[in-house]
Amino acid sequence: MIAKLKLQPKQVQAVGYWTDDISEEILYGGSKGCGKSFLGCALIFSDALMYPGTSYFIARHNLNDLKKYTTPSVIEMFSNMDLAFTDYVTYNGQDSVFTLHNGSKVFYIDCAFRPSDPVYHRFGSLQFTRGWFEETGQIDSLAIDNLSVAAGRWKNSEYGLKRKILHTCNPNKGYAYNNFYLPDKNGTLPVHRKFIQALPIDNKYLTSDYLDSLGRLPENERERLKFGNWEYDSDPNTLIGYDTINDLFTNDFVKGGKKRIVADIARYGSDRALITVWDEFILIDYLAFNISSMVEIQNAISAFKIKYAVQTSDIIVDEDGIGGGVVDHLRCKGFLNNGKPTKATYQNQKSECGYKLAEKAGLIWVKCELPDREKEMIRQELGMLKTYESDKDGKLRILPKEKIKEHIGRSPDWLDVFIMRMFFETAIRIESHQKWHL
Repeated sequence: MIAKLKLQPKQVQAVGYWTDDISEEILYGGSKGCGKSFLGCALIFSDALMYPGTSYFIARHNLNDLKKYTTPSVIEMFSNMDLAFTDYVTYNGQDSVFTLHNGSKVFYIDCAFRPSDPVYHRFGSLQFTRGWFEETGQIDSLAIDNLSVAAGRWKNSEYGLKRKILHTCNPNKGYAYNNFYLPDKNGTLPVHRKFIQALPIDNKYLTSDYLDSLGRLPENERERLKFGNWEYDSDPNTLIGYDTINDLFTNDFVKGGKKRIVADIARYGSDRALITVWDEFILIDYLAFNISSMVEIQNAISAFKIKYAVQTSDIIVDEDGIGGGVVDHLRCKGFLNNGKPTKATYQNQKSECGYKLAEKAGLIWVKCELPDREKEMIRQELGMLKTYESDKDGKLRILPKEKIKEHIGRSPDWLDVFIMRMFFETAIRIESHQKWHL
């Protein structure tokens, strides 16, 4: 079936991965106008036509967007195969399902978050042959994980079909970035995953007017949607720009001053913890613990304290969770995320420090040697420093940690230590041996 279609070379590459015996998950895209939706429709409906009684999903964050934007691509695909859509397919709008003449079905799946189903249990009993996530960047990673496991469970053995998942999207700092783009860039992409960067210039059917219109977009949008730059963020709420974040690693003009220790402790000691040493705004040393005890953290901070001659009053530890015990033992400052800010314009202490970080970011230098993975984590996490619901009650607040975790799939520990470093720029100085709170 798919052989009848006029496909671009990058689309043909995707077809090769879709039909091989190795690949399971494929990310195709990286810009506007590269034929993402047409490819998805071609792969899903060609399989549905070839294998009677099979079942597929096309998932997107919003069901209305599927009906509005994906359905026209489905009809276009049938037209390009010289098939009359109504001769082969009926669509049930109430159940959002296409039923083919051979008994195969293609379901539209709404991946919107529902407070009544926060972990997407509604996907648990679904069974599909294969599937496609349209605009992966708009879908929660938890929804992707839960729906993905439904593929490969319907007549795959009967037809000898390997489980396949297609992802299509424009550049974004979410699931696609973490699981495809970044591992591909670092040479660590597992063999079962494939990444195809497709650009407008790869689509010979695009008009020069369309390409010119992409060139007139604002810089961030132009970089993402025309040139496929995954490092740019299109969200206008972003507080630190792409170039400023990149400059963190080359700002060698920054001068040192007072030494400080900033530690982000895993809330219950079971996740990653970071201890960082700062020479004013220069990050000069760090330790990361994947699993840590309170004693290990205390000993590491004490060792840094002696090595770099840091005063106790210049040590701050995240006091939420087990960090409170570290603060009590070391008698250092404690950082309370929801603590009272020095200015009433901010929602809490963390928001105030987050905005201060945005103000000071151009004066920060990450001088210490870091593995490439850590650098990429810093870039990604600082890109997630965003204003959030600022019109809710007139107070300035930043994107909550839980929202960031949903987006990038992990705790933003580097962002937390950068934010906590700003405590010393906003705190009211209270000369006391007791814990310092705002």
